Amino acid sequence: MVHTKASGARSTAVILVAAGRGERAGASIEGPKQYRTIGGKPVILHTVQKFRTYLPNATIVMVIHPDDEQLLAKALKSIAHLKDELIVTHGGKTRQQSALAGLHALKALTPDTVLIHDAVRPFFDQMLLDRITKALDEGADAVLPAMPVADTLKRGNHDGFVSDTVSRAGLFAAQTPQSFNYAKILNAHEKAAASGQDDFTDDAAIAEWAGMPVQLVEGRADNIKLTVKRDIEMADARLSTTLLPDVRTGNGYDVHQLVPGDGVTLCGVFIAHTQALSGHSDADVALHALTDALLATCGAGDIGDHFPPSDPQWRGAASRIFLEHAAKIVRDAGGTIMNADISLIAEEPKIGPHRLTMREKLSEILDISLDRCSVKATTNEKIGFVGRGEGIAAIATATVVFQGKPQ
Repeated sequence: MVHTKASGARSTAVILVAAGRGERAGASIEGPKQYRTIGGKPVILHTVQKFRTYLPNATIVMVIHPDDEQLLAKALKSIAHLKDELIVTHGGKTRQQSALAGLHALKALTPDTVLIHDAVRPFFDQMLLDRITKALDEGADAVLPAMPVADTLKRGNHDGFVSDTVSRAGLFAAQTPQSFNYAKILNAHEKAAASGQDDFTDDAAIAEWAGMPVQLVEGRADNIKLTVKRDIEMADARLSTTLLPDVRTGNGYDVHQLVPGDGVTLCGVFIAHTQALSGHSDADVALHALTDALLATCGAGDIGDHFPPSDPQWRGAASRIFLEHAAKIVRDAGGTIMNADISLIAEEPKIGPHRLTMREKLSEILDISLDRCSVKATTNEKIGFVGRGEGIAAIATATVVFQGKPQ
């Protein structure tokens, strides 16, 4: 997905380096450490979702091992709708080669700024990114988040004894995301590769080697790199015990007038009838109500905010477009749609014969299982505008589970 930038705005890309084998974390049936599960989700999914939340307009490049295509697809299954918005490329034998592969994958887009991040650092936060952004806004071409070294440092000899104590004054432990002017770090990486330099362990070191001033910003103590098995176990325990379930329920209501016609569309299914529903789009009252219910779970307004009836491009549009848009907003915000329930209120036509088809349509549009889709119908006992056959109403409820509060 190509992200265009407004005049004066800085375009940003994120490179997630995830091609390593993670031998120090030990073997696992889940694969390398970036695909291990912590807090009920793969490490790499935590990282991707945070960047999608904090930098929603950034292009994301996934640099993976050639053997990990299926592992990545499985890890990102819950955000499969975002697949076309991610660039996937293969890394090399070293981190340096993998980072360069990610930079090359962005050549067609030429973003202004690139953030290069270890995929196995899922505990960064918005404040860290804000500090990085501030430094970039103030003119830095290379920004390194880092923490002052707190431990006393010892140098050992070949016999296993301490040879001396190293002063920790002015020493910092480097973190990611390390952020750069894209053109300059690409040039530095290419020069390093061309010169045969292949032993750099992070991108800031390449910037230093190329003569780029690297500005330090405060890192985050919790922004650890998951390296060994114990790191993964501790991360899993932390997420499992500190993240409370964030279950949200949204409600939606809509009504449309019946006018002379040849049929109505409800839940994306056309039903032949002596009347039609009047509306700017296809007037699918059921999908309109469900769209509002989904938007309500993340405070994203209502259907009219996203698809104004005054906009001619939505005249006669299929309402599944609106529902798919709402579902994308929910998922981009870290939500998982758990259930969709629609109650139709109409004297005619009869809904029963079409209920299963309607549920199947909801299952398809929302990409959730059939048992999570419910469609019910009732009459208004000849009372009111519905009872007089003047319109059809719908009430919808959506249940969404959002990922816990970011650490």
